Amino acid sequence: MNLSKLIYNFFIATEAISQNKSRAFLTSLGIVFGVASVIAMLAIGQGAQEEIIRQLKLLGTNNIVIKPIIEQEEGKITEENEKAAEKQRFSAGLNLLDVKSIQQQIPYIKLVSPEIIIETMAISSGLKRTVKLVGVNRHYFSTSDFQLAKGSLFSEDQLRNSVPVCVIGNGIKTKFFSKKDPIGQQIKCGKLWLTVIGVLEEREVSTKSSVQHLGVRDFNMDIYTPITTALLRFKNRSLVTKDEILRASRRWNDDDNNQPPDKNYHQIDRLIVQVEHSSFMSPVTDILSRMLERRHNKVIDFEIIVPEQLIQQEQRTQTIFNIVLGAIASISLIVGGIGIMNIMLASVMERIKEIGIRMAVGATKKDIIMQFVCEAVIISLSGGIAGIILGIMISYFIETATEIITIVSPFSVIISFFVAFGVGLIFGINPAKKAAEQDPIVSLRYE
Repeated sequence: MNLSKLIYNFFIATEAISQNKSRAFLTSLGIVFGVASVIAMLAIGQGAQEEIIRQLKLLGTNNIVIKPIIEQEEGKITEENEKAAEKQRFSAGLNLLDVKSIQQQIPYIKLVSPEIIIETMAISSGLKRTVKLVGVNRHYFSTSDFQLAKGSLFSEDQLRNSVPVCVIGNGIKTKFFSKKDPIGQQIKCGKLWLTVIGVLEEREVSTKSSVQHLGVRDFNMDIYTPITTALLRFKNRSLVTKDEILRASRRWNDDDNNQPPDKNYHQIDRLIVQVEHSSFMSPVTDILSRMLERRHNKVIDFEIIVPEQLIQQEQRTQTIFNIVLGAIASISLIVGGIGIMNIMLASVMERIKEIGIRMAVGATKKDIIMQFVCEAVIISLSGGIAGIILGIMISYFIETATEIITIVSPFSVIISFFVAFGVGLIFGINPAKKAAEQDPIVSLRYE
């Protein structure tokens, strides 16, 4: 069939549809909602994938997180318990000597970043706020993929000499230094004044519990100081002083406040180990576990978490969920296609005389087939385009109303367009063939 005949049959199909606009509109509704559902589901799935990538960036790539376990005990005191306590193995807890051993003895380690987190009060410019003061080394900003907005990070000299300086999050800058340059300004944390030397770029933080479990918090409201400064000038839990023993004893013997002393003996609160390549994650994790168990005298007072594995598990779950949602949404397209076929079959029965007249004046079976296929495709494509627009609007509404990230990709739009075209073509062929099989003489006499 040449192009001129195709165009001619297309215009005939368009004219036939325009004469039955209401029926064509109702016929296309199945395709409209089917395509809109697919677009919205793919947008939610794409948004979830993007969220997972953001989480991985927050946690850092190829990272292993080591967290201390603070022992919790309860029960009645018995003589057997006291004897068991005497035989209990001693552990120094997670400390900087562990960090040094990991760096020196385990291969394929790129960076090691210890953290000490101190809850304290920050005061500056007549304002105060409870914040987390985080003692870190220079590697911390690399392992967690932080970007510096202004100023500089800690120098080796500042780390070595425990200099009272700090790098602040973007939220701290907004809270305390909204009207002036924070670089060179001082902020009081606890009893110590720290000089601000750098400001980090703002970071979006996920509220998902799976990420919060790994220690991801609102980094924008944190203050970072050299880890040596935090140990020397704030608190070093690996050192037990005479005053601390006396205070703990008084708290323990006080009848009005019979609470045990703080049992957190770990020098550091979190340790991030960055591996050179993801293929080394499993063996390095195994070596880390055995090494720390040996160093801690067989006391398992730590847990090792591989964020990448947790994120991949979440990603697999999300992928399955998206496939199920996509399959459910695709059912609407099938229903829409069946609707098109039914209406086109009914249209054939109504237009038998029209078919007979066309065939009597020279139209071939191919022309009749092409006319009805064009009608089905036009209805389906019109519904598909309307469905794409509706799907984009639904995606925007979902993101606005529920704060769920949705991303409408060009790929999903193109796929939806071709699916709508395919539905019209496939479900329009059978009615078109039925129309072409009509006997011209019988059709002319049909009332």
